[in-house]
Amino acid sequence: MSNFVEDILKQPALSKEDIVQLLQTNKEERNILFKHAAQIKEEYVGKKVYYRGLIEMSNICSKNCYYCGIRMDNKNAERYDISDKDILDAVRFAYESNYGSVVLQAGEISSPKFTKRITNLLKQIKELSNNELGITISLGEQPEEVYQEWFDAGAHRYLLRIESSNPDLYYKIHPNNEKHDFETRLACLKSLQKVGYQTGTGVMIGLPFQTYEDLANDLFFMKNFDIDMCGMGPYIEHVDTPLYKHKDLLMPVEDRFVLTLKMISLLRIIMKDINIAAATALQAIDPIGREKAIKVGANIIMPNVTPGMYRDNYKLYENKPCTDEEAEDCTNCLEMRIGITGDDIGYGEWGDSKHYYKRRNLSGN
Repeated sequence: MSNFVEDILKQPALSKEDIVQLLQTNKEERNILFKHAAQIKEEYVGKKVYYRGLIEMSNICSKNCYYCGIRMDNKNAERYDISDKDILDAVRFAYESNYGSVVLQAGEISSPKFTKRITNLLKQIKELSNNELGITISLGEQPEEVYQEWFDAGAHRYLLRIESSNPDLYYKIHPNNEKHDFETRLACLKSLQKVGYQTGTGVMIGLPFQTYEDLANDLFFMKNFDIDMCGMGPYIEHVDTPLYKHKDLLMPVEDRFVLTLKMISLLRIIMKDINIAAATALQAIDPIGREKAIKVGANIIMPNVTPGMYRDNYKLYENKPCTDEEAEDCTNCLEMRIGITGDDIGYGEWGDSKHYYKRRNLSGN
């Protein structure tokens, strides 16, 4: 019954048609896929999970993406901007908890004042941690000189999600204007690679209007772009967004969850040595969703170290988990949860993308 899955996975490379088939597998068939991806992960990146202490520093955003709960025109969003002191306190917690790395994430803002603030924070994080903490930032589209300034200040990984590599679908989930330009997004990703970042992107899975062919093309987009890391997760609708009116087009949320696990597995198979995050959105659907992602190919997890009083307001989607917890709760819970996956935690390690170093060596940089 499932021989076709085994036959596909024996091939040296997967075609678009192969991936479309694998995305539609039933339970028995997908378990073969998951097992294969787990073996690839163990062989190429090892059975180790690396922490990135996530600090959601602000939900103020200049963008109006149709799917996002913190979009500029959502008047129901309660806006916040964490003080530098509170950000550094969260960094200190991550450092003292031996996390290895932190992530600074915020709504998309581009201004000289914002650039300077981030530069100063990056330098303070390096000083606070004796240069021991790795730093990922996810701060949207910026001019290349800003990316360079932040890189020079200490950031070395950058996540900029494309959300969909199909321009037609991109403009169904974003306004079609200068501030939400698909080509600008691509140009920013290229700038990040040029500057020298470990460059990451990702997509939403289970969007209205999205096809299996779109998702297969997303995987090939990431492979062809030669990304070093990926953060992708299921689309979860938010009532205060324009895309919510298309909720009747959506597959059940449990199917979006399983489809995300398939995408993680397939990306692990076609890009064997990149870093793949287990998205928090998975846990919004399944209480052990992130752990299931680790078992099928993911190797990065992002414990939320944002001060508890702000967490519920960084709500990109509904049913966001752990908004009523503090950082200490998250740490104790996660250690136990990862134990059930059979993986080890890379405490105190940056857990850099192996693919990044291979890519840089091949390019001569």
